[in-house]
Amino acid sequence: MNIEMARAIPMPEILRKIGLQPAKPGCKNYWYYSPFRTEKTPSFHVNLSKNAWYDFGEGRGGDSITFVCAYLKSTGACHTTADALRWLRNMFEYDMSLPSVPVQDNSPTESSLELKSVKPLSHIALIRYLEGRGIPASIAGTYLKEVRVYNKGTKKECFAAAIKNEEGGYDARNPYFKFCVKRKAITFIRGAVPKPEGINLFEGFMDFLSVIVRQGGERFEDDTIILNSLSCIREASAYIRGYGYATCYTWLDNDEAGQKATKAFSEFLAHEKIGHITMNDYYSPHKDVNEFHMTMLAKKPAQVLGR
Repeated sequence: MNIEMARAIPMPEILRKIGLQPAKPGCKNYWYYSPFRTEKTPSFHVNLSKNAWYDFGEGRGGDSITFVCAYLKSTGACHTTADALRWLRNMFEYDMSLPSVPVQDNSPTESSLELKSVKPLSHIALIRYLEGRGIPASIAGTYLKEVRVYNKGTKKECFAAAIKNEEGGYDARNPYFKFCVKRKAITFIRGAVPKPEGINLFEGFMDFLSVIVRQGGERFEDDTIILNSLSCIREASAYIRGYGYATCYTWLDNDEAGQKATKAFSEFLAHEKIGHITMNDYYSPHKDVNEFHMTMLAKKPAQVLGR
């Protein structure tokens, strides 16, 4: 995709890809809540005839490329023009061969949940819950937040440990249930090495944190994607394709759904000429990494697992 092609992509389509819908649609202009901050009055303007955007709250604007650069920067990703073109190409040129993965989810629906607060992890009940899963507070607090949520259906509030995703939502869990506040999406975590050759793929943050614990709290050298749901496996491909990774390490579950997802992702990686190392043998015959981790903690202290 070249610059001219990228600039021709309608801004509303780009915004739709990151989960934004117009707050005030019109014939020639759309207004959105800004993707760069939380606000009560929409101040992000799109001129449909010029295919241009302007954020009145920050006093900046431009075309589709400048927007994607700004959006990637806000997520902590590389944000040059080349990075923006790669992101747009991945989002709009390719029809992913990865199949959709059906996921049974009995958690509250996104529309029924209202995020009330986000703060550092501190509630003793959540800390004990995580410690019961083999995750000490010193490590959990580096990656997780404590969210308080109001359920419009039950008229009750609850709190949970949560990890932020790339669309500003939170994948959350407490001892009683798992849920997502706002839009379900992947979480991308930069590795300790700039522009690494490898990337790790986990289904949930509990498995990711289990490996961090077993590495003595050390970060991965390589980048990491936490799917937060197998339904997000297509989205993960856009962060991997064309980035320059040489190897992908998958840490998915040892059940039927995990095996199907691993096989599908292996075919995608082969098509992209990216090496694939499945880490399942490390935690087999256990269902997932966290189950293996807890079993091993009952036997002996944590030891390094993986890269």
